[in-house]
Amino acid sequence: MAIKIDNRITAKRLEKKVERVFELSAKKISSIQRSWKSAKGTPVFTEKGKYTTRGWTEWTQGFQFGCAILQFDATDEEKFLELGRKNTVKYMASHVSHIGVHDHGFNNVSTYGNLLRLMNEGRIPKDPGTKDFCELALKVSGAVQAARWTETEDGSGFIHSFNGPHSLFVDTIRSCRALGAAHALGHVLMGEQDQAISLLNRLAEHAVNTARYSVYYGDGRDDYDVRGRTVHEAVFNTNNGVFRCPSTQQGYSPFSTWTRGLAWAICGFAEQLEFLGSRHWKEKAGRKKGRYSTGFLEGSFLKAAMATADFYLENSCRDGIPMWDTGAPNLHRMPGHLDRKSNPYNRWEPVDSSAAAIAAQGLLRLGRWLSKHGRKVVNPQRYTRAALTIADTLFSAPYLSEDSKHQGLILHSIYHRPNGWDYTAPGQKIPNGESSMWGDYHAMELALMIHREAKGLPYVTYFSGLK
Repeated sequence: MAIKIDNRITAKRLEKKVERVFELSAKKISSIQRSWKSAKGTPVFTEKGKYTTRGWTEWTQGFQFGCAILQFDATDEEKFLELGRKNTVKYMASHVSHIGVHDHGFNNVSTYGNLLRLMNEGRIPKDPGTKDFCELALKVSGAVQAARWTETEDGSGFIHSFNGPHSLFVDTIRSCRALGAAHALGHVLMGEQDQAISLLNRLAEHAVNTARYSVYYGDGRDDYDVRGRTVHEAVFNTNNGVFRCPSTQQGYSPFSTWTRGLAWAICGFAEQLEFLGSRHWKEKAGRKKGRYSTGFLEGSFLKAAMATADFYLENSCRDGIPMWDTGAPNLHRMPGHLDRKSNPYNRWEPVDSSAAAIAAQGLLRLGRWLSKHGRKVVNPQRYTRAALTIADTLFSAPYLSEDSKHQGLILHSIYHRPNGWDYTAPGQKIPNGESSMWGDYHAMELALMIHREAKGLPYVTYFSGLK
């Protein structure tokens, strides 16, 4: 079946649950700060309720400190602002200049970006030194990410993943906010012979190629072409830029859908639709080929956003929580699992609450964009109410972590099922009961969006307040 959308739900009706989220998150953030030892690396996910590290890439530290900044945003508790600000200054510089990852939008927009937004909203003092510091960090971060460039056969290209120049990850569409923020601040990437490379052009080309190669539309691309499904990794021949095949790192198969990758696509394309309508979209991207007009980009992004959103809604359980992969090998042992509420304690396959938190934010943004732009082909409220339905599930048992000894906020997150990195407790058949730094951060972003909507406060985008 699919998600059962609550058509009566509103942001106002979720106020009490959102307040509880921030009441609990305050305790979780403080607990992590007390126990975390920087020498051990970045907190990634929990094992037995305690945050631990997992070396792969350092992509979650921005979420750690970003959670504290979001906590201040929602509650005005100064100690969390100071915590987020101090740790951003102390630990995040290496992430700004990190040439080995595609995760700049995760790490640096969640920290420097949130701090700058709060300054420009008038929520915190606009100290010139701090403002300049945050702006410089965002400019450099966007340029460093944009430099990870692979050219494709048609002369466009994409930001390649940490796997290497052959690898286009679907995740990166949400991390492209780093390029958007840097461009909005007036920055460019400088190349050989002082070539000025537009960050906006690179964002646009990467997004178009993600929509082309990472998202399916049911047009017969291969025998597994179902509208809205995504592939984690698209692989290219680096000698000539020709697309070779779909692949995956964290999903079960190139021919099934890893649902966190699906969620990144929903959220990332919805965010870039918002950016297209902003005053920061000052130049037409891709002028060298004349093919990336604003109208073309809007059509590409909207097609991808709606296809992935519809696929998510059709492939989640009744309460809006998805399994970790739509083709997970033991789903045949769970007949009718989409006809029921999710069961994270089942015997066969894990759910992924972090995918739900990311997707819900994307659905909120997509619904708002469609309402604002007067689209008549769909009911925008379908996406908005679906997002709130998912939030209603996430902010309740068995997903909201009420245990004061557990450092995670949202339970039943999955990191890397194929590698076996997720903790399975004694007596359980599958990983469950644990949290992730990205899941907690995106749940807090979702809660903040709902909080602001309920209170009539300004809507938040990654480019909010950028001058």
